[in-house]
Amino acid sequence: MRAAFISDIHGNSTALGAVLEDIGRQRIDQIYVLGDLCYRGPDPKGSLAMVQSLNTRVIKGNADEWVVRGVLPGEVPDKVIGMMNLERDWTVSKLDRQDIAYLEGLQARLDLEWEGIRVKAFHATPESLFEVVLPSADDDVLQAKLMPAADADVYIYAHIHKPFIRYLNGRILMNIGSVGLPFDGMAKASYGIVEVEQGRISTSIERVGFDIEEVIRQYESGQYPNSEMMARILRSGSVS
Repeated sequence: MRAAFISDIHGNSTALGAVLEDIGRQRIDQIYVLGDLCYRGPDPKGSLAMVQSLNTRVIKGNADEWVVRGVLPGEVPDKVIGMMNLERDWTVSKLDRQDIAYLEGLQARLDLEWEGIRVKAFHATPESLFEVVLPSADDDVLQAKLMPAADADVYIYAHIHKPFIRYLNGRILMNIGSVGLPFDGMAKASYGIVEVEQGRISTSIERVGFDIEEVIRQYESGQYPNSEMMARILRSGSVS
């Protein structure tokens, strides 16, 4: 089995198209999607349609939950909640009721097994769509938050937009980064590959270029709220 894991598309259908084209060259058997499909990008409808066309298993991210019911106090700093809800409202205006129902109905986790190798995948942590666990966290924090039960060989998550792979107590922890909004300083889409074959496990992070300026033009032509900030993030690959 050779599987690709993608996440945090954030309405960036240009980046998603580039990633899917790259996956098409990788001899992939199955694609899995770990959430954050529409919100904060210039093409929420197109991105969602591309994900649905994969006919695969998709789980919910925090941004999908925000599209469904809005950003609530305490989930983000008070100073940005107004703008984030403006962005949410813009996103919802581009979707229909069936799209919202699809996002609302997404499951929270994936439990997979190939050749006896167990894989658990989730958006942020096994218990939360929102909690942030960074790669700089101590090993004991990573294990407590992301690998609380030793019932898998590979743990995969997304949410933080910063890909990495770590090996802890004989298990693999992998963050697959973001397709649409990388935050690690590399302005390229990110996704992960896991291969299991005859007892061998291989994991990798793939980086794919896409037309950033075209995405910025989409933000501007669509009169997206906060388009200037989104342009800075895309060009720098960072929120700092």
